[in-house]
Amino acid sequence: MTKLISLNEAVSKYVSDGDAVYAAGFTHLIPFAAGHEIIRLKKRDLVLARATPDLIYDQMAAANCARKVIFSYMGNPGVGSLRIVRSAIEQGKLEWEEYSHFGMITRLQAGASGLPFLPMNQTGAADLERSNPNIKRIPDPYGGKDVIVVPALNPDVAIVHVQRADAQGNSHLWGIIGEQKEAAFAAKKVIVTAEEIVDESVIRSDPNRTMIPGIVVDAVCHVPHACHPSYAQGYYDRDNEFYLSWDKISESADSVKSYLDEWVYGVKDREEYWEKLGTKTHKRLEVPDLMSQPINYGKY
Repeated sequence: MTKLISLNEAVSKYVSDGDAVYAAGFTHLIPFAAGHEIIRLKKRDLVLARATPDLIYDQMAAANCARKVIFSYMGNPGVGSLRIVRSAIEQGKLEWEEYSHFGMITRLQAGASGLPFLPMNQTGAADLERSNPNIKRIPDPYGGKDVIVVPALNPDVAIVHVQRADAQGNSHLWGIIGEQKEAAFAAKKVIVTAEEIVDESVIRSDPNRTMIPGIVVDAVCHVPHACHPSYAQGYYDRDNEFYLSWDKISESADSVKSYLDEWVYGVKDREEYWEKLGTKTHKRLEVPDLMSQPINYGKY
């Protein structure tokens, strides 16, 4: 039985007001299309969790989708701060929890493992311990130095963008791999968006790339170009020009509203969004083929 549905249907069905949502992907494969669909469907009071919120959570906060952010490093990568999220936190309009990158991943690993918490080595970020009561120190039961522990994170919904998936949600990822696997196994529901939907035989032909198994996936959505302005290795490049542009757009509430009106509310889906970007941008983001060497898996 296929799990293929539209992105609109997946977000409508699996993302509810008040949910904790984890949009996975580290620099690479960030699910912007799903974030825009959440904005269009006017989901409210969400707890948005991500290692590096990136521009997608700035946009979702601007659209009044969030009541809280859980994050590690909040910034427009290579540019500066996320103006909207930072301003909302400073004004007391947005609740927040901050962790180190490894702290966020450890929380997901605990959630994926069915454990209430996991330990990690002490870090140089003692200020995080003082500002976040969820980060605790406990004695090493074997007599060593104290360890840091962080609680499990089990999002209501994880959204993962992948290069290709079959109709059951078995998914191939390559390039920079972030916390996609941990988020998928930790979450109660999983939405996969994919550049390509392929036959099961394609997935089976390269099992080591199957980072997300279909058994944890609830919905599969065919959404080419879903992570622009982020990138998908082998499909299109990162749109660095847009990351620079967003820094200027986010200086003004009026310009942010204009952006959302034109590029989110003003298009019906990702296909229309991509067409609106135009051939000049498409050409600029093209990437050449760069094939890996074949391997022999033998008989299986």
